Amino acid sequence: MSATDVTRADSDEESAAEPAAGAEAPADSDSRTESPAEAGKPTGPSRWTVRRIGELLAPALIFLGIREFGLLVLTWMAAATDRSVTEALRSWDGQWFLAIAEGGYAGVPASLVDAFGRRSAETPLAFFPGYPTVVRWVAGIDGGGGIGLVTAAFTTTIVAGVGCSYALVRLGRHIRGGSTRTGLILVALFAATPMSIVLSMAYSEAMFCALAAWSLVGVLEKRWVLAGVCCAAAGIVRSTGAALILAVGLAVLVAIVNRRDGWRPWVGGVIAPVGLVGYLAWVGAQTGEWDGWFALQERGWGTGFDGGAATVKFSLEALADARSVLEVTTVGLIVVALVLLVIGFVRRVEWPLMVFAAGVLAMDLCANGLMNSKARLIIPAFTLLIPMALALARRKPSTAVLALGGLVLASSWFGAYSITSWGYAI
Repeated sequence: MSATDVTRADSDEESAAEPAAGAEAPADSDSRTESPAEAGKPTGPSRWTVRRIGELLAPALIFLGIREFGLLVLTWMAAATDRSVTEALRSWDGQWFLAIAEGGYAGVPASLVDAFGRRSAETPLAFFPGYPTVVRWVAGIDGGGGIGLVTAAFTTTIVAGVGCSYALVRLGRHIRGGSTRTGLILVALFAATPMSIVLSMAYSEAMFCALAAWSLVGVLEKRWVLAGVCCAAAGIVRSTGAALILAVGLAVLVAIVNRRDGWRPWVGGVIAPVGLVGYLAWVGAQTGEWDGWFALQERGWGTGFDGGAATVKFSLEALADARSVLEVTTVGLIVVALVLLVIGFVRRVEWPLMVFAAGVLAMDLCANGLMNSKARLIIPAFTLLIPMALALARRKPSTAVLALGGLVLASSWFGAYSITSWGYAI
């Protein structure tokens, strides 16, 4: 063997030994010496973690931010009109809900009367029990030693609104052409609807919308038990649960006819109407009339089905006389709602969502009664906002922000005006 071969062999042995030695070195990762560049890096949460937390909080932050701005505008308007913000937020229907939460139907003060100034033992039964029951539960969380009914009512409303915002994001992802961005814009539109002030009041709209939204999520995700349970719960919060029962029921029927999802559509379909039908039957038993709840609405608030004749008459008179901003704006909102309904069907938004919206509009516009409440009663038809959300999601972020900002400003003023300057129920 030549000297050159000996040298090459020694070199090969040294190089083969180096990886083995090196393999033992990193056994303790802390023994690795950091470079100056690495030593200067921050050790906080990763960028992915921060982004994930932001995505999780975004629906709540958008909803709460818009509603907080609305309350700031309300504070300004209340000061200008010498009104109490708290009293404004608990006025009209809020007084009934708080009274029912405190003493049940039998404990409502005699000072609370219907639209005609009358009162009977059955009058409070016109208000559904879901919202005041939850308010009473929230007020009793600490044993009744601290939180009052008013605070409990506002807390219930806010939490329900936040819950609804997360369901709206889910709907935004599932609709045709949708995305997370679409869902977040849908949340902003919902929080900034012209009468969204009730989403901060002692009213039941926020709770109903949350339950309805999650029920519709159940429909789109084929989670039929979720859809049925939330539908049943919504039925003891507001009478517009009938529109939700229609949408869920038809979706269940389609699934059963097509033999999809096994036994689950059957269970969801059976559960869905339990809340509304159960409460209407109970009121019927209390009043001794099979249509007791509807009779109470007719006697106390002049509300009944007339096919929309009263709404048309009100709209024509409001446009001709222009007696108030609220009445003229209400007519405009009715027109916008009908246009959005047509656009939703034309754009082929998922039919259960549009059936629900159509049902809510039919129950609102085809009934007589308090015309000044028409704009508020449209709020549960939140799926009408989907075409707008889809359109804004395709625009530049700056365009969407400007459009939503203008809507927030306008709706915040209009909502504050409706419970401070306007002197009648909404």
